[in-house]
Amino acid sequence: MNDLDRTAETAAAPSSITRMRLLLWLVLIVSVAANVVLSSVVGNPWAGSAFGALALLSGGTLAVDHYRNR
Repeated sequence: MNDLDRTAETAAAPSSITRMRLLLWLVLIVSVAANVVLSSVVGNPWAGSAFGALALLSGGTLAVDHYRNR
């Protein structure tokens, strides 16, 4: 049998978490693209490494959020 109170809580998820996930996905995609461009085309390893670290950080944060909220 479904618990109506719990269903109502799940359906009314806070929108700030959704915005944060969307922002993290956007940061991940942009930083991966910048890492590829700066590392291969421009040849600037420092800037490419900085964007790579940012991609790693945002991807790790998304993974932790996924495993906490499943």
